[in-house]
Amino acid sequence: MEETHRDRDAEGRARNARPRDGLGRPLPYGAPGVERQPEGAARTPEETLREAQRLLDAGMPFHAHEVFEDAWKSGPVAERELWRGLAQLAVGLTHAARGNATGGARLLRRGAAALAEFGATLPHGIGVDGLIGWAEELAERVEAKQSCASDAGRVRPVDAADEAPCLRPGGR
Repeated sequence: MEETHRDRDAEGRARNARPRDGLGRPLPYGAPGVERQPEGAARTPEETLREAQRLLDAGMPFHAHEVFEDAWKSGPVAERELWRGLAQLAVGLTHAARGNATGGARLLRRGAAALAEFGATLPHGIGVDGLIGWAEELAERVEAKQSCASDAGRVRPVDAADEAPCLRPGGR
């Protein structure tokens, strides 16, 4: 029986060292890929938002999700749902950009629901209400594409950079 090699970190946890494209899809070993975000990076909310916006604008929402995930896992308990919701929006955009209408719409709505409790408070200057509206509108559009598609949830992908939300009102 042939043993399967699994990428592991120094502590023995599974890590996938395969390169990834801008939407986080694994590429063959040795292929050029997009530089991965450092896992578990401690960033201030300002650094998190700046890096995530840069990645969203570049059409790399999967990588922006990883930035939000670090904030979600390491931030104050009172803000975890905020960062989790932002991570879900980024993953929803990732799925929509990969042509997965069902997963994209579901995660966009889940992220919007997670953000709802923050409403008009503008935590860290984040335009929560605008993001909720963006997510709901994009979810509706990808679902409308799906209703016209014949291939069970697979639709023409959206352009991740063109659809990138602005995290803060009035600019990036």
